[in-house]
Amino acid sequence: MTASPQPAVPALLDHLPPARTAALRYLLRLADNALILGQRNAEWCGHGPVLEEDIALANISLDLIGQARLLYGRAGELEGELTGLPRHEDDYAYWRTEREFRNWTLLELPHRGPLSGNAAAERDYAVTIVRNFLYSALMVELWQALQASRDDQLAAIAAKAIKEARYHLHHAAGWVVRLGDGTEASHARMQHALEHLLPYMNECFAEDAVESEAAAQGIGVVTATLRPAWDATVAETLQAATLALPAATGFVSAGKHGVHSEHMSYLLGEMQGLARAHPGAQW
Repeated sequence: MTASPQPAVPALLDHLPPARTAALRYLLRLADNALILGQRNAEWCGHGPVLEEDIALANISLDLIGQARLLYGRAGELEGELTGLPRHEDDYAYWRTEREFRNWTLLELPHRGPLSGNAAAERDYAVTIVRNFLYSALMVELWQALQASRDDQLAAIAAKAIKEARYHLHHAAGWVVRLGDGTEASHARMQHALEHLLPYMNECFAEDAVESEAAAQGIGVVTATLRPAWDATVAETLQAATLALPAATGFVSAGKHGVHSEHMSYLLGEMQGLARAHPGAQW
């Protein structure tokens, strides 16, 4: 790891036309999503409900962090082309502030859900599984589409990542069915986790200028176009799990615009603490 703080991304790019920076900003969103969910899932390491799941969540975390590294690597190249200051993956992961991260809010939420009681409650595996299911069901479709990106490196990353996302979806969907159609207690936890998390998916499908421009350039995808396929996957799995799809809401979180939940700063504090305590360190 090499930690070398540099000026914030917006400070260097805001003076450039949006069309020139859309690809970089789009890549950073994808990378931030993978990194933050990878960090969250890694919190189960040593705490899994059974040994097999402890290992499974650790492996999924490694997959996600590996995706983030590839995406940050490409983003660093693009930023170098724009500003003359190429960045290392560690610059993005460890030396940006909360407002500079552009991940979906869904992915930064803690593992405790509406049945957990209080902020000090233990992790709720239902929340973890439902979140992984909702996210991976979308990423299977998104990575599939991004294999046609005009950015050859992003297309190559997508070709690798979709194999991992399919496994992540298989793992999560299996547990959704097993727990949803399980005991009365497991069913209740899964239903409440679904009701808690599903509104945060609205942000994932909300089109904005960055996504539109990246799609117009043939680099990215308008995620809303993937919703029918995602809806079908979710509906099929929930039916098998005997879970009810909650009613739609108008709530739209804004993590991809840098407006995060109160949980994000604590997550970054843990993730970035070592690098910031030893700036410039290499190991």
